[in-house]
Amino acid sequence: MFLEIPVIRCLVLATLLVSVPAAAQTAPPAAPAARTFTAPVGLLFNTVRPEKVADFERVIGFLQAALEKSSDAKDRAQAQGWRIFRAAEPGPGNTVLYVFVLDPAVPGVDYGLGRILAEAYDTTQLQEIWRLYTGAVTSGGTLLNLSPIKPGTTTPSPTPAPAPPAERPLPPDADPNRR
Repeated sequence: MFLEIPVIRCLVLATLLVSVPAAAQTAPPAAPAARTFTAPVGLLFNTVRPEKVADFERVIGFLQAALEKSSDAKDRAQAQGWRIFRAAEPGPGNTVLYVFVLDPAVPGVDYGLGRILAEAYDTTQLQEIWRLYTGAVTSGGTLLNLSPIKPGTTTPSPTPAPAPPAERPLPPDADPNRR
């Protein structure tokens, strides 16, 4: 029974996921096991119930505190490029849209909130944080990998200016100077 601390925390998280009532769980359809990025920049979109914004922002506070106090170099690298925004416009279904911008994204490192929170908080705290999270979000979020594009090596030819319209003579009965 000499399990390493990370293994114990993973087991606690798994237990927590099973012990949360099914009505409170909002698992995304076909969600990947790990939230990893393969591109230099990543985006995570989270849709939040309007009446649960305060709960979601508390979860964000717990997340930021967990990243700040982590002694893990990968977590600190994640924290360096992780910025969180709330959209001014309503999201789908009149939700509140939160965008996590990960620039730079740490390739191959799990950005799943469960893993980060499980490494920082005890079981009781983790259950409360997870309850706030699952009650606030409408889905598990959408992940996008973004790669910068490089302009082509050839310069595009400028679009020619449109030619001025050709002057057409007026018919004799339409010319005001002829009578």
